Amino acid sequence: MTMQAAATLGLLLITPLNPSLFLQNPCLSQNFLGHYKNGDGTSSIFSLNTPECIDTSSELLMQQNYQALFSAPGRGKRLVWLEQESVEESLLEQDHEAMEAAFINVLSVTDGAVNGASQQILANGDPNSRVLFGSSNAVLLALSPEEALSIDTRLPRFWKSTLVPETPSEYRVVSEDNVKRVRHALSTLKFNPEVAALVNNISIPQIHNDIRFLTGEDGKSGIVSRHSFSAGALTAAKWIKGRIEETGATCRFMPFLNGFAPNVICRYPSLTKTDDLVILSGHYDSRGSFGSARAPGGDDDGSGTTGILSIARTIARRRIQFHANVELVAFAGEEQGLLGSRAYSRQLRAQNASVVLMIQADMTAYRAPGEPLQLGLPERIGTPDVTNLVGNISALYSPELTVGYSSACCSDHQSFIEQGFPASQVFERAGPIADPFYHNSGDLSMREGYDVDQLYAIAKVQFASALHVAGYEISE
Repeated sequence: MTMQAAATLGLLLITPLNPSLFLQNPCLSQNFLGHYKNGDGTSSIFSLNTPECIDTSSELLMQQNYQALFSAPGRGKRLVWLEQESVEESLLEQDHEAMEAAFINVLSVTDGAVNGASQQILANGDPNSRVLFGSSNAVLLALSPEEALSIDTRLPRFWKSTLVPETPSEYRVVSEDNVKRVRHALSTLKFNPEVAALVNNISIPQIHNDIRFLTGEDGKSGIVSRHSFSAGALTAAKWIKGRIEETGATCRFMPFLNGFAPNVICRYPSLTKTDDLVILSGHYDSRGSFGSARAPGGDDDGSGTTGILSIARTIARRRIQFHANVELVAFAGEEQGLLGSRAYSRQLRAQNASVVLMIQADMTAYRAPGEPLQLGLPERIGTPDVTNLVGNISALYSPELTVGYSSACCSDHQSFIEQGFPASQVFERAGPIADPFYHNSGDLSMREGYDVDQLYAIAKVQFASALHVAGYEISE
């Protein structure tokens, strides 16, 4: 099939992450469908919908090491990217047979073979084929909308699904203006004993109480699962909203997709007139393994969500007011592909919002036996200035943490980076995922390796970063 002939169907392009290539080509920069993990790198997907776009892109693309170019699926299909998570080899070995069987079962509903990712290809098969592209650790599927939204419940636990947007958006980079406030904080950063006193005021006993409510371990909440479609997620959303409202924030639910629990967005307005916005977040939805109905999500991401709650309670207890608008956000739909954060980041971009800092906490509590307390920063997807700020602040306010880079990727901060907002992530470990109960019904807080001291130390870093960037006062 020639490019011109394929143009009548529309094409999808998968190419390695290369901002300079995308930005110099308007057809690509205006038709961006997101970043996706593929092996040790990151791939980007673009939609090429017109003959003009294909013609102007083809010569440049032929000079690049693109991975795949193929016909878009037929109508009534949703694209879903499946990827293997970055996980310690020992965990993969333990689960290998069960994972392989489960994954074969998932792919058995599809037609066609998986293409090798190392080849440069122009797919000339049936545009209704369900397997569009694949490598040893990533697959792009075209599924019915119902299958696309529920496939995460059938995946092996070390694979994740991401729903590809139905409509493209503009490819963006973080502008110099957007990162100014973070760079100022970096250039003026020094230890502040008042900030230390504020972040040290986070309550560890309250963290224990909060996480046990979210996992259902307290025997009172009744939560069995916080999967985005579950009753437990709605219970958690209402409870999170109520607890943060008690601290003086104005909270709202943000529905984003039928059947999904909503985002919980809580704002502390600025003392001074400014549009600048600082966002601290976690995702409160969870996932079990192999279709298990039980998904307590103590670490993923009850830990990050509990850290956000602990920050809210400290803001109220110490009567902190900010010089920028500060939002504490609990996202839903993360496990189906950053759906809640994608909806909110797109909404903020449409409003031309001035997001000056976003830090996502995702999995902060697990510590492998014999390892020190750690803070993992994103190796791939993260604004370098924000990541540097977080690392430097950790040295000042949580020196007990050993800081390094993690190959685990990617949480809700990616949605903000794709909209050109400065963002990064805090994670529990330098290196890949090591939690043996990741995406497992045993992801509880009362177990070996669940370290509330590490959760606390990382929450301090997230909180101190907001204090330094937003600026604050303590009211009498």
